[in-house]
Amino acid sequence: MSEKTRRPLIVPIFIPNQGCPHRCVFCRQEKITDRPAHPVKGEAVKEILDAALRSPRFDPSLKPEVAFYGGTFTGLAEEKISELLEAVIPYLRKGFFHSIRLSTRPDALQEGKLELLRKFGVSTVELGAQSMDNRVLDLSRRGHSAEDTVAGVRGLRTHGFRVGIQLMPGLPGDTEEGFRRTVDRVMELRPDMVRLYPALVIRGTELETRYLEGLYRPLTLAEAVRICGEACARFEANGIPVIRIGLMASPSLLEEDTIVAGPWHGALGFLVRSRIHRQRIEPRLPEPGRAERIRLRVPRREIPLVRGYENAGLREIEAKSGAVVVEVRPDDSLLSGQVEVDVL
Repeated sequence: MSEKTRRPLIVPIFIPNQGCPHRCVFCRQEKITDRPAHPVKGEAVKEILDAALRSPRFDPSLKPEVAFYGGTFTGLAEEKISELLEAVIPYLRKGFFHSIRLSTRPDALQEGKLELLRKFGVSTVELGAQSMDNRVLDLSRRGHSAEDTVAGVRGLRTHGFRVGIQLMPGLPGDTEEGFRRTVDRVMELRPDMVRLYPALVIRGTELETRYLEGLYRPLTLAEAVRICGEACARFEANGIPVIRIGLMASPSLLEEDTIVAGPWHGALGFLVRSRIHRQRIEPRLPEPGRAERIRLRVPRREIPLVRGYENAGLREIEAKSGAVVVEVRPDDSLLSGQVEVDVL
């Protein structure tokens, strides 16, 4: 990845379930974030940011951002919002961090709190929309509607925020076609970014109970890769970047028996990106029976995408072409997404 296209460095501050009006069927934030569900104070924010500054991985050239994740930030009392954001301000003024982002619910965007966020320099607000299907939202006990997301995006735009939308394919009642309609509606909103988090069955959630009772079937890994791949390709073809696919692999999430079922994979984003890339180059492959051995030439940084996870991509290419891939050779004279096939 070139210097120009590197993503910003994000320093996360997790506030598990703080500000949330209730628990959704899939949620167990303390496991997902690897943080206990107790109130975070301003002093704790300062400690996290000081530790980040001491880290050898801290790179000011990446325009570091402070991000509040894991709860409903705008569901907090205004005094608590002010306390947490005031703790960040000195670091912004000294130039250590470039901006602040946070995540919240679409139905928790009161006018006064949005004005408060602007006052403290918040630049990006991500909405946990999860779906644009009201039946799916009801079955997941989200407590908000798709119309709340539409209104929320408009309100955030009015106040000058960059807007992100988080989606969860595979929720109760969702279907592949239904999620396509969700993608359609989100594209109409023109968010600045999207995250895709396929639903997982986590120990101790209502979704686990439904799963064990046979009332819920999670996506398989193959289904999640296909659905996320299609959504990602559609968003990015329309100029909407997908900045995350799949949950981060926190230590507590990886504890034995925490993930009961669902499409968990530590490299889900790579699986999806690799699938998208292979679909793009597939028309350049020889038809079955036209070659026995081939060499692929691709831009150096795209070799991993062609090979796929544990070389699964090469096996798929061989199955589709009927030819053995004897070499994947770097060729930086080619543009991104291009491949040249040499028949040997």
